[in-house]
Amino acid sequence: MNRTDRLYALVEELRAVAPRPRSARRLAEKFEVSTRTIERDLSALQQAGVPIWAEPGRTGGYCIDASHTLAPLGFTVDEALAVTIALGMLSTSPFHTAATSALRKVVAVMDQSTLHETAELASRIHLLDDSPVPDAPPELAGALRSGNVLRIAYRDRGGADTRRDVEPLGYVGKGRDWYLIGWCRLRDGIRAFRGDRVMSAEATGERTPHRSLRAEDLDIAYGTLRSVSTGKKDSQTPT
Repeated sequence: MNRTDRLYALVEELRAVAPRPRSARRLAEKFEVSTRTIERDLSALQQAGVPIWAEPGRTGGYCIDASHTLAPLGFTVDEALAVTIALGMLSTSPFHTAATSALRKVVAVMDQSTLHETAELASRIHLLDDSPVPDAPPELAGALRSGNVLRIAYRDRGGADTRRDVEPLGYVGKGRDWYLIGWCRLRDGIRAFRGDRVMSAEATGERTPHRSLRAEDLDIAYGTLRSVSTGKKDSQTPT
């Protein structure tokens, strides 16, 4: 977790238990940093105007005025439930860490009535998985955003290992499997790399050249591509 994410998460953590205090030691354990780091972070938040104060004593710690942090989201229960389900379904995707963080942020700014009803309904919804899916390298989640060529170690369906440089172009999700779509310099063409078969990935620092990506370039034998941004079937993916 970078510092910006940790600062936001600190506010969420204090807001979730307000008006009860949280000790710096307990916060340090939760975020896996030193107590000194937590104290510096809290000081930075205070200087930025976040209403955090320290309560002295054996049971004291840091408190926040929850009413002066973030305004509640105007979600209906159905909308909040849909967001919860959607983020939960990303647990096997390259975006699972960001999805977990996003859900914490959504929960932190929901009004209590909607939150309680949503949590009760969500407890009745389950996903049926065939088998565990190994985590993909975290670098895959930021492959497009970084704009860098990736150097990956990949194990194909036959168990053969290769190392190759890939220019990330997009993602395709199918069930619990997620694929990085990219221009493979080893094969000199567009290839799909299943996330759980990517053994390692590192950004080379080289900027990716511009390449267009169309749905027909993927040569999908069955199924229909659907855009996550519009919900409509794709005739062409964004370039």
